[in-house]
Amino acid sequence: MDLATVLGVTAGFGLVTWAILMGGSAAVFYDFSSILITVGGMISATFIHFSMNQVLKIFSVVKKTLFYRLPQDQNLVQQMVNLAAINRRDGALAMEQHVHGLKDTFLLAGVRLLIDGQKEEAIEKHLGLEIQYLQERHADGKKILEFMGAASPAFGMIGTLIGLVQMLRTLDDPSKIGAGMATALITTFYGALLANLVFLPLAGKLGIRSKKETILREMTLEGILAIARGEGPTGVREKMQTFVSSAHREELKPKV
Repeated sequence: MDLATVLGVTAGFGLVTWAILMGGSAAVFYDFSSILITVGGMISATFIHFSMNQVLKIFSVVKKTLFYRLPQDQNLVQQMVNLAAINRRDGALAMEQHVHGLKDTFLLAGVRLLIDGQKEEAIEKHLGLEIQYLQERHADGKKILEFMGAASPAFGMIGTLIGLVQMLRTLDDPSKIGAGMATALITTFYGALLANLVFLPLAGKLGIRSKKETILREMTLEGILAIARGEGPTGVREKMQTFVSSAHREELKPKV
């Protein structure tokens, strides 16, 4: 689980709730019709803007963003160095007994292509398409979250306008103006809160994570291609560590 996201969302809602309670009762900030306008309108607009399949996929994308832990750079390099040593010593078929311990599906796909004896060009094309589709899926998810982040305040404002129109019809009773104005503004509060504490931060998190995962997959691709060319552990390590800052490079050796 991504601890930073959980802490950020929990702290954000906690601080807002605390501020509300310090100013009085939290009950005045609950209005079911405002929730329907803000959340219902945002969801409806999202389904209009995107296809059903795209919207439903956002749940799996967000889940993976929050719960799937990416491998560390040096752990990935170590795995590739080990595989290069096995390939150099025993041949590609000997790597088959080690694939069961690989949890990275992209790395596993690359190793299986090596075991099958695929040429370097075929491996590069196949894994390159995998990286491309990953970027496209993440880009779609980011666009949906950004759209939801933009739509929430917009429907919050629509709810406020509806509330103001209803309030103006009761100007002959001054005692109802204050309560009516408060109810009208709650929808704007809902929209701004959801956009700036949920949807837009998640979109940013997904963008950062997508870049990181793309770099890791490009590292893996470079390592797989080096093994396909018959390079040894040292060559594979040097190829992959071009993606890593010099301060974090280590002298990795085969551990097989």
